Amino acid sequence: MEAEVRKLFQRYERFFRRSLAGNFDKAQVAELYASEFIAATPAGVMAGKNDETLIQAMVQGYDHNRRIGMRDMRIRGLRLSPIDDLHCVAHVAWTATYARDDLPETAIDFDVHYLVQLRDGDAKVFGWMSGDENALLKQHGVI
Repeated sequence: MEAEVRKLFQRYERFFRRSLAGNFDKAQVAELYASEFIAATPAGVMAGKNDETLIQAMVQGYDHNRRIGMRDMRIRGLRLSPIDDLHCVAHVAWTATYARDDLPETAIDFDVHYLVQLRDGDAKVFGWMSGDENALLKQHGVI
């Protein structure tokens, strides 16, 4: 399982960086996410489907990230907590880099905890939990 989860997040990082650069490939979303998912943030818990609604939300999210100056996103660490032979929590440590005319290059570290399922030998995200990313952005003067 660990090798497949690591491959998943290597693809995820490449997808994120390409999307941030304006090269969003909606076909790749299906490769990263399960057909349904859950998400928990300080704003609440939501459930969704890997469909056009998710794609539109992601496109808007990347547009927003570019507007606030996000220039890069890198994985700085990945640790797995296995649940059983087919499921784990992937604890992903990210570093986002921001820069604007009014903001010197600023790196912000944060963690997201992904629920991952191995199905037919392929790892897919079926959920995630994240902290208050807006509070971090405010703390660093990004928003």
